[in-house]
Amino acid sequence: MSTTPTKATLYFENGLFLEAESFGARGVAVGEAVFNTAMSGYEEVISDPSYRGQFVVFSTPEVGVVGANEQDRESPNSFCTGILVRHTPSRHSNFRARQSLSAFLQQHGVLGASGLDTRALVGMLRDEGAMGVVVSTDGLDKQELQKLLQASKSIAEQYLIPPLSHKQAHTQGTFDFKILDHQTPPLTNTIGVLDLGVKTNILNNLVQVGLKPVCFAHDTKAQTLIEAYKRGEIAGVLLSNGPGDPLHLKSVIHEISSLIQEQIPMLGICLGHQLLSIAHGYPTYKLKFGHHGSNHPVLNLQTGRIEVSAQNHNYCVPESIAKIATITHKNLFDHTIEGVRYKNAPILSVQHHPEASPGPHDGLYIFEEFKKVVCHE
Repeated sequence: MSTTPTKATLYFENGLFLEAESFGARGVAVGEAVFNTAMSGYEEVISDPSYRGQFVVFSTPEVGVVGANEQDRESPNSFCTGILVRHTPSRHSNFRARQSLSAFLQQHGVLGASGLDTRALVGMLRDEGAMGVVVSTDGLDKQELQKLLQASKSIAEQYLIPPLSHKQAHTQGTFDFKILDHQTPPLTNTIGVLDLGVKTNILNNLVQVGLKPVCFAHDTKAQTLIEAYKRGEIAGVLLSNGPGDPLHLKSVIHEISSLIQEQIPMLGICLGHQLLSIAHGYPTYKLKFGHHGSNHPVLNLQTGRIEVSAQNHNYCVPESIAKIATITHKNLFDHTIEGVRYKNAPILSVQHHPEASPGPHDGLYIFEEFKKVVCHE
C-alpha cells in the first residue's frame, strides 16, 4: 500500500517560499543554503563536518541512487542541517549499500527535500549569494517560517565546532579496502591534528604517506602541543577543516599564534588555512556564494600544472598575505588564493581539499610535501 509523501515547506532569506516532498528526518531546521557542483559522492558531502549549519543544494539532479554505506562517510555522524535535491529514487542499487539515503538521513537527523528545481536554486544562490533558509515538515506556512528565520542566528554568529571535535586519539580513518594494491608505508612520524571537524580521509592520507595522526580536541592549548613537540612525541601539527566563520574562532587563533612563534612545522587545510592567515595578522573575507564541489580548477604556480580540486568553503585569505607567504596555488574560477607557503616558517596551507573524497586525487602530493617539511627533507 502506497503512502502519501510528507510535504516540506521552505522559506529563503530573500522571500522565496517553496513546497517540496520530504525525505529523511522530520522537523524544522534553520541553516545557510549553499550549492555543491559535485556529480557524485553525496554521502561524503553529507557527512563532511564542515557543512554543519548548512543546507546543501545539489546541482546533480539524481541523488541517492547508490544508497549509503559506512565506508564512504567522512565522519561517524552527519552534521549538515539538510539537503535539497531535484529527485531521489524510491529504490537504491549498489553492492556496497547498507541502507537507503532516506534511512541514512533519518538516522543522523538530517532533513531532505526533493522535487525542487535545483537548477533555479543554484542560479539564485550564484546571483544573490549564500543565504539563510528554514525548512519544515510540520506544515508551517510562509509567515511562520519567516519569523523563525528572522529570529535565528546567522552561521557567522555561531560556534559550530565543539560537537565535531574528537575527544579520543585516532591513528587512522575507516578506509578498509585497497585501491590498486596500495600498501601503507611504515609510520615514521606522529602528527598532532588539531581537530576542528577533521574529515576521515585527511587522516587516511596522512597514514598513506607514512605519518601517524593523533587528534587533539579543538580547545587544546598550544602549550600542550608545544611540549609534545619538544619531547619528540609529535613532529608537526595539522590544522584541520571545519565549519563556520574563521574570524569567530578567537581562542583557537590565539593558540595557533603561539604555535607559529615556536616554529613548529604545520599544514593547514581549508579552515586551518584560513586560521593560519588570521593568526599571522591577515583577516579572511567571505565569498559571495563560496566554493563547493569536486571539479574546481586550481593552478599550481610552482609547476604550472592545472589541478582539479575538491572545495568546500565560504571564506578566503587576502592577497596581501603575499607580504609574508609565497602564493603557491590560485583558483582559476575567480583567481582567489588556494595555497601558500610561509616565507620564514615551516608552514604550508591550502584552501582546497587535497584528500578530495569526493573528487579527484590531483592534490594528494600536498601530504608528501608536508612530510618533507616535517622530516626536514
